[in-house]
Amino acid sequence: MGIEIIDYDNKYAKNFYDLNIEWLKTYFYVEPYDEEVLSKPDKYIINKGGYIFFAIKGNKVVGTVALMPTEENGILELTKMAVLPEERGQKIGQKLLQHCIDFAKSKNLKALLLYSATKLENAIYLYRKYGFKELDLEPNSPYQRSDIKMLLEF
Repeated sequence: MGIEIIDYDNKYAKNFYDLNIEWLKTYFYVEPYDEEVLSKPDKYIINKGGYIFFAIKGNKVVGTVALMPTEENGILELTKMAVLPEERGQKIGQKLLQHCIDFAKSKNLKALLLYSATKLENAIYLYRKYGFKELDLEPNSPYQRSDIKMLLEF
C-alpha cells in the first residue's frame, strides 16, 4: 500500500496531536510549549502562515510533519515530525521530509531550519543525508530537549 502526502485538514487535528504526543513521550517528555502548539495547530501553525502535512496509508494517518514560520522571512522551521510506532522503519519520515523540501523549493523559500537531539541518531543521519548543515545552537533555544540546530539552504 502506497503512502500519500496530503495537506492539513482540521479533521486530522487529533491525529497531529496524538502522533506527536506519543513520539515525545517515547523519546523525551512533553513540554508545556508542545502541549500548547499541538493542541491548537490552527492557532500556532496554520493561521501564522505555516503548513501541516499528513502521510496517509490506505485511509489511515500514519505520519505528520509541520513547517512553522520563523522570525526570518523565507525560512520555515521543520518541526513536529512523527510516525506511528508500528509504521516506523518504512521510510515514511523520509517521504515526509522530501515532501517538505519539494514544497519549500516550490514556494521559493530560502531554507528549512530544524531543532533536534543528537540522541536521535537515525533522524540526524537522515537530515545530513538530505543536506542539512549543523549551526550553532542559540542559548535560548525554543526546545529544552534540543541540542542540535540544522539548516538546509536552497
